[in-house]
Amino acid sequence: MSFDENNEPANATKLLVWQKSRILVREIYELTRGFANRDLPLADQMRRAAISVPSNLAEGNGRASPRDALQFFYVARGSLSELQTQIILAMDLGYISSEKHRCAMSLTEETGRLLGGLIRHRRKNTGH
Repeated sequence: MSFDENNEPANATKLLVWQKSRILVREIYELTRGFANRDLPLADQMRRAAISVPSNLAEGNGRASPRDALQFFYVARGSLSELQTQIILAMDLGYISSEKHRCAMSLTEETGRLLGGLIRHRRKNTGH
């Protein structure tokens, strides 16, 4: 288990990127609710990709090994990239408006910037 600066068990819920990714999950569920009846496989995959982000952040944050933690953060970043592609596809297929696309992409980009900062911070502190 990983510990924070106060020698307490690490809690991913304190991370701003985890909090933002939680908002992202809620937004993706709301977004896909509008077309899940027309394309359940795409809606389901978007939900899974969104859920993967905070889940992998939490798992990585709980790892004792910095290298292990980074691996989970990279998986979260991959899921975020997957989700961005799926948002584009949902718009291409006419399931979401360009406005909803823009809002969802903005949220994924903000989450991605925060995640990139966390990865850089952890990499710097591990010497990798």
